[in-house]
Amino acid sequence: MAVAETLPVEAKRPRAANVPGGYWVLAIILLVLPGFASDFVMFQIMGWTFILGMIALSLMVRAGDGGMVSLLQMTLAGFAGYMVAIFGPSAIDTISFGWPWYITIPLALILTALFATGAGWLAVRSEGIYTIMITLAIAAAFFYFTRQNYVIFNGFSGFNGVLPPQLFGVDWRQPVAFYYLTLFWAVLWFLVVLYVSRAPFGLALQGVRDNPRRMAALGYNVTAHRVAAYTFAALPAGMGGILLAWQSAQISPGTAGIGPAIDILVIAVIGGLRHPIGAFIGAFVFVILKTFAIDILIALGIGGERFQLLIGLGFLLIVFFSPDGLLGLWERLRNARAKDPLTGKAR
Repeated sequence: MAVAETLPVEAKRPRAANVPGGYWVLAIILLVLPGFASDFVMFQIMGWTFILGMIALSLMVRAGDGGMVSLLQMTLAGFAGYMVAIFGPSAIDTISFGWPWYITIPLALILTALFATGAGWLAVRSEGIYTIMITLAIAAAFFYFTRQNYVIFNGFSGFNGVLPPQLFGVDWRQPVAFYYLTLFWAVLWFLVVLYVSRAPFGLALQGVRDNPRRMAALGYNVTAHRVAAYTFAALPAGMGGILLAWQSAQISPGTAGIGPAIDILVIAVIGGLRHPIGAFIGAFVFVILKTFAIDILIALGIGGERFQLLIGLGFLLIVFFSPDGLLGLWERLRNARAKDPLTGKAR
C-alpha cells in the first residue's frame, strides 16, 4: 500500500495553492536584479534575506510539516559557522586548522546534523511549550559555552577573517558574486524542502503532526520521524550559518544568541509556515524593517534607539490580521476576491 494512502486526510491536503507563472516571474526578477540594484541591496539586503530565509526554512520543516516549534535554528546555524571557522582558515590561526573548503564545508554540515540529531532526540520526548523550553535551554547553553570557552571557540571574541574560498578565481564576498552565491543555495534548499514536503517522508511527517497515534498504529515510528526532521532541517540552517559567517567575515557567540534565535521564529511566523516560500517572505520583511526601522523612527521624530518597537508592531499587526502570516493573508484576500459579493459563494 502506498504511503500517501495510509496517511490521515489532513496530511494529504496540498501545502499551498499553486501560483501560475509566479515562480518564473520571481526567478527572472532575481536573476536580473544585480543589473539595476546597488551593492548595498545585493550584499546586505538580499544576501541577508536569503541567509535568514534558509535558516527559517529549517523551522518550517519542523513546525510546518512536523508541528514542532523550536528555537534551535540559529544555534545550528552558529554551530556550522563555528565549524567552518575552526576547521577552515581564519585570522585566529592558533586555533583554526586551515583545511580546504571541500573538507570543511561537508564536515561542518555533517557535524551540524549530528548536533541536531542529539538535540532532537531530547526535544521530541516532550510536546508544546516543553519542546520550546528544551530547545531554548540548548540554545542558551551553546551561547554561554561558546562565550566562556577559549580553547576551541575563542571565547567572547570568536573568530574573524572567516572568508569564502577563492573558487574559480572569484572573490565571493564581492556584492554581486555573494548575491548569486546566496541565491543559488536559497533556491536549492527551497526546492529540496518543497520536494521533501511532498515526498513519502514529508507526507508521513505531516501525518505524525496531525495524528501521531494513528500513525503509530499504522506502524510508523513517530519518534524516529521527528528526530529525522531535526536532522534534515539542520542542513539548510547549517548552510545559512556558513554563508552568514562569510558575509560578516566573522563568527561570535552573539551570532547564536537568544535574540537571534527568537528573530528566526518571528521571521517564520511573519511569512507563514504553510509553504517554504514563507520563510523567505518573512526574512525579506524582517531585513527591511531591521535595516530601515531607525531611519523611519527618526523621520517620525521618535528616538532611533526604539527601532525594535517598529519591528514588534509590524509582527503584531501581521499576526493579528493573519495567524498564518503573510501567506495566509494573501490566501484570504484571494479567496475574498473569488467570491460573489451578492451571494458570498465562489464564482
